[in-house]
Amino acid sequence: MHGSCSNSKGKSDGQAAGKTTGAGLGSMRPRLHERADKPQHATCPVIGSTMPSAFLKFISTARRYLTGASATGAIAPAGAAALKPGAEAAVRTFALTRRFGDLVAVDDVSLTVLPGEIFGLIGSNGAGKSTLIKMLTTLLPPSSGTAQVAGFDIVTQPSRVRRSIGYVPQMLSADGSLTGYENLLLSARLYVIPRRERAQRIAEALAMTNLTEEAGRLVQQYSGGMIRRLEIAQSMLHRPRILVMDEPTVGLDPLARRAVWDDIRALRETRGMTMLITTHDMEEADELCDRIALMHRGRVEVIGAPAQLKQQVGPEATLDDVFAHYTGFELEPGGGYRQVRETRRSARQHG
Repeated sequence: MHGSCSNSKGKSDGQAAGKTTGAGLGSMRPRLHERADKPQHATCPVIGSTMPSAFLKFISTARRYLTGASATGAIAPAGAAALKPGAEAAVRTFALTRRFGDLVAVDDVSLTVLPGEIFGLIGSNGAGKSTLIKMLTTLLPPSSGTAQVAGFDIVTQPSRVRRSIGYVPQMLSADGSLTGYENLLLSARLYVIPRRERAQRIAEALAMTNLTEEAGRLVQQYSGGMIRRLEIAQSMLHRPRILVMDEPTVGLDPLARRAVWDDIRALRETRGMTMLITTHDMEEADELCDRIALMHRGRVEVIGAPAQLKQQVGPEATLDDVFAHYTGFELEPGGGYRQVRETRRSARQHG
């Protein structure tokens, strides 16, 4: 792990950015230095600025999680062997189950996500999608069963799983008081990306998400769509094999939503990245996903390509009709109270 970053280290990153990406990104360097010149509590080991000690503790914990480090700070060896069974799949679950007392949130789920596939989890609020995602990203241990992500077991090899995935949560994860570039620099250091590679990777991520010209602006001045694209850029800095996105376009207007869809497609086409997304938006699932798994009351009811599932229900069927056919329920617009609350909160944060 890296030690504390001095002001001179912050300068090195800024200079590297200037050399790699030109004057547009180079002009952001003073902000990083100015922060370090105003001591408040302690020097942050990530961006070289002064932060309260509680925040430093959070940074340390986040760094250990993102890099797969143990509590002692050691990183799992890069040469750790992946499990042989199912190694050809990007994600494979085996009777994966999660209970909360008497409630079975995810019930005996077995599915396979192919490499390079955009795979969607759809279903109503409370269907078990988020709980399944939390288990696959090692945020929540399964009650029984297991899964392999990028060839690594989520129970016995969680650190290797975390180093192989990028995660874009539904709630806001970018810091509005930092510029787009500074958010990416923070993420690069949390992922312990070597200093000599940071500027180039940040430049690539900005270009991929069409944010190069906006990199020097404070994120609080971004539109909702720009914030979401920045969050996608943050999640791909360490070049993960699999990108997990929870409701990637929630709260966005139609134009911003399609811009995010374009970014997702571009990542798959240019990097061969596997995408696992959750969504309540049937149009989004139909437009983006190669295959979908329809979840209901913790179980997977059916898996298939959107066109195939619609054809099985009827010649004029929509994915809403597919949902009704396999669950016996209509998909209620807007979901329940909790979904409405979370959607509105996310919409305020991103828009």
